[in-house]
Amino acid sequence: MEPKYNDQGLIPAVAQDARTGEVLMLAWMNAEAWQKTLGMMEAHFWSRERNKLWRKGETSGNTMRVMEVALDCDADAVLLHVIPAGPACHTGERSCFHTHVAGQTQDASAGFLHTLDEVIHDRKSNPKEESYTSGLFREGLPKISQKVGEESTETIVAALGESDERVVCEAADLIYHTLVLLAARGLGLADVEAELSRRHK
Repeated sequence: MEPKYNDQGLIPAVAQDARTGEVLMLAWMNAEAWQKTLGMMEAHFWSRERNKLWRKGETSGNTMRVMEVALDCDADAVLLHVIPAGPACHTGERSCFHTHVAGQTQDASAGFLHTLDEVIHDRKSNPKEESYTSGLFREGLPKISQKVGEESTETIVAALGESDERVVCEAADLIYHTLVLLAARGLGLADVEAELSRRHK
């Protein structure tokens, strides 16, 4: 199915975090932006203000890796499921929809694993000297893999003879280091979720 563009040759495109479901931004696409997005699986839009094509993050580095592209039932709106490399909004906010007007806000604890995954990827792209995560990336995949092995063993030992609290702590360490390993390979939590979803079907 092809998009149905408006009289200006544009179609609205919503970018949604593939990991959390959070709506990140609304922008516009023309035919060229549509083709670039499909061809590169990276979000491209048409700037009405500058009257030019733009790749999301081309100056800020806050790109959006596209996991899925969908059209609505009338084919006159686009939905992009994306993995953002940083804040979606030019203000530095995670989402452009950060101005609360009415109703209840989402529980801040929801989707924390996705938040952690995002922080880990940020530490890879923007290393910080004092960051343990950045230090792991500096040491490389062999060290990260070693840590996953150590934490796996410690989780098993805890499960077989230690308190529930220790099991939870060791499992948390294992999950964290596994996310670091995935990031080191250019992968993320969304890739694991997609595989689990495929198996469920």
